[in-house]
Amino acid sequence: MNARLAFNTGSSVVVEKCQVCDNTPLEPILFLGYLPPVNTMPKIGAKPREQPSYPAQMLYCPRCGLAQLGLIVDPKILFPPEYPYTSSTTKILRDNFAELYSECKTIIPLSKNDLVVDIGSNDGNLLSNFKDNHRVLGITPEEIGKLAIERGIPTIISYFSHELAKKIAAEKGKAKIITATNVFAHIENIHGILDGILELLADDGVFISESHYLLSLVQTLQYDTIYHEHLRYYSLHSLKYLLEMHGLEVIHAKKIPTHGGSVRVYAARKGKYPVKQTGAELLAEEKPVVLDKKNLLEFKKRVTVSKLALHSLLLGIKKKGKRVYGIGAPSRASTLVNYVGIDDGIMDCVLEIKGSHKAGKYMPGTLIPVLDEAKLYEDQPEYAMLLSWHIADELMPKIRQKGFKGSFIVPLPEPRIVR
Repeated sequence: MNARLAFNTGSSVVVEKCQVCDNTPLEPILFLGYLPPVNTMPKIGAKPREQPSYPAQMLYCPRCGLAQLGLIVDPKILFPPEYPYTSSTTKILRDNFAELYSECKTIIPLSKNDLVVDIGSNDGNLLSNFKDNHRVLGITPEEIGKLAIERGIPTIISYFSHELAKKIAAEKGKAKIITATNVFAHIENIHGILDGILELLADDGVFISESHYLLSLVQTLQYDTIYHEHLRYYSLHSLKYLLEMHGLEVIHAKKIPTHGGSVRVYAARKGKYPVKQTGAELLAEEKPVVLDKKNLLEFKKRVTVSKLALHSLLLGIKKKGKRVYGIGAPSRASTLVNYVGIDDGIMDCVLEIKGSHKAGKYMPGTLIPVLDEAKLYEDQPEYAMLLSWHIADELMPKIRQKGFKGSFIVPLPEPRIVR
């Protein structure tokens, strides 16, 4: 199976058939224009120079139900060694991984000697929950993996592959659990990755994935999660189709709150574990939304209206000469800023927590500087736009408690001002 491909355009590959099932043709759903890589963030003061941008078009496969990007960009461009994302700085992720570990123990019999491998382990956030009670191993291509090593979490700084899986299995034995959280939709050759997972997974092992969820994306208009790191937008239908191609069955599935709405799926070789009813319930819930092309095309119309509504809201504010500061610089903010067309004349700056790797740089594709959050409380701008709007209800009271006196702008799904 080589669902990859079509033709190479230097550092990218145009997708002409489904990445899961090879079906063709794929049906266009939404085009967000040409977007820069979300981790291309020049230092403040650097003179503007040529930067690559890539078309961001969502396509839909009518056979397996997979939504996917129409272009695969070289991962070395998308995930440079200095990749700035650290998952441990996000409370909702810390809480999520602690809950995942608790849930694992109710589904999978675990012993002290069992090996737990995390693909895309970042700074070791997930494995920190396992490391005191089980053998652990992280795999991540970014230098951020050195932070995990400092925390006592063995980490291989490399891309996961079938060859690496064979080497680990030979040296450390098979894994009882393999996790891939917020990474399983990012990797190009998904069938090769699953072959590697099966190579490393024990006969009674369980593969756990967490991916941004197509149902949540459509229902809450999260077009800002469409960017080139995310090659696929899974529903449980498309995940089930993919896993079954490799002899795996879904034994448990649930919606989780991370990244504005994700899906966690437990999969094992057929017949190894009892199958919970949760998967069937979720399939029934999502079917009328993610398998209906009319609903997906309606999503496109709602995206357009939302963009225009945000323009209108910002126009009224800027006509009055008021200041707008952005709060938070998650990857999704790059899509919002570039698709809507927000520049440093509209949003003066974006503010990040102290110690953020993104501070001192420009937002991708713009000259909007990313600065320390202290500036919000010193300057007291009239408006603060929450670029991590999916956790707005959590953020607003905290920011208010720290002393911000202005109004909030929540840009999605329907732009609104909260005073």
